[in-house]
Amino acid sequence: MTEALPPALAPFVEFAGVLRANGFSVAPEQTQGFIAAVGLLGPRSIRDVHRAAVALLAPPPEQREVFDALFRMVFLGQTLAAPAPADADEEEVQAFDDRDGAMEPPEAEEARESGAEAAGTEKLTMRIFAGVGESETLRRFQRAAPRALPHRASRRWRSARAGASADFRRALREAVRRDGEVVRLPMLSRRKRQRRILLLIDVSGSMKSSTESQLRFAHALMRSAERLEAFTVGTRLTRVTRALKARNHDQALALASTMVADWDGGTRLGDALQAFLSVPRFASFARGALVVVLSDGLERGDPAALIDAVARLRRLAWAILWLTPLAADAAYVPQTEALAAILPDLSRLGSAADTASLCREVLDFSRRAA
Repeated sequence: MTEALPPALAPFVEFAGVLRANGFSVAPEQTQGFIAAVGLLGPRSIRDVHRAAVALLAPPPEQREVFDALFRMVFLGQTLAAPAPADADEEEVQAFDDRDGAMEPPEAEEARESGAEAAGTEKLTMRIFAGVGESETLRRFQRAAPRALPHRASRRWRSARAGASADFRRALREAVRRDGEVVRLPMLSRRKRQRRILLLIDVSGSMKSSTESQLRFAHALMRSAERLEAFTVGTRLTRVTRALKARNHDQALALASTMVADWDGGTRLGDALQAFLSVPRFASFARGALVVVLSDGLERGDPAALIDAVARLRRLAWAILWLTPLAADAAYVPQTEALAAILPDLSRLGSAADTASLCREVLDFSRRAA
């Protein structure tokens, strides 16, 4: 409760509650980061507090005026033309705590289908995606991907004109039919199968403008790949594989929107990857796989955690393809400490400027590495 807090912290917690009451998605980790940032800044004016609020709470651009008005109401005592309730609903405050620490989201079948109004928890964890149709780019990608995606030799063998081993059983059968004569020695080669793909999607505030297109790309990739595992990373790790398996892309995104609790929040890539690697079943998804990371690499946590996690991931994976919107320029050079440090462990740092770039990067890399 706000009354039990030190007086100096009360406005910051109250501001987070007011934002939630007015439709903003604010995770507890963002509120903690906001308070910590103000403490580190040692602000000299209310303008410094406002800048920290914008940076850590990440208001959508289209709601910036409402955000600023609510900030002035809480911190400067200014009234609004249409006063908003100052007390946040208790259920909304606890919205991100009702998952009981589960590492996986609920089954897709658990989504509400009754048409009833969403509860406070669902409103905070859901993100509404625009109902745009599947683009021609994604349709072409789905047609090309099954052959272009990387393959590996399986343990099963098949008959072939040229191979690594002789098919003695077939040779004996032909010898029996030909009175002991073997005209051509049958050969065997290993069957090919697609490599597993592990897709890690950054859903932090800095990636907000790209989130929807990346999820639509993830759904198209799910429809094309034989084996794919997908996770979102931000301030937590969420497995969205089951949601993306829905045949209809709009339904898949709607299901994913109810599973992810940290849309447009902070960026803790290192901690999220460490959590991924700490679960043996999850870590097994990366073994021998093509790991595709969709992120700008703007790490807010300790860079050492990300550096260590990527190094461990590289030892497990077949290749790591890191795609960032910042690499749209061919002359792009990573500026952050974490991204610059992990470059030696990346198979390629490519562009995720738009859907076409994502499709092109994955197909081109798969063909080159095959």
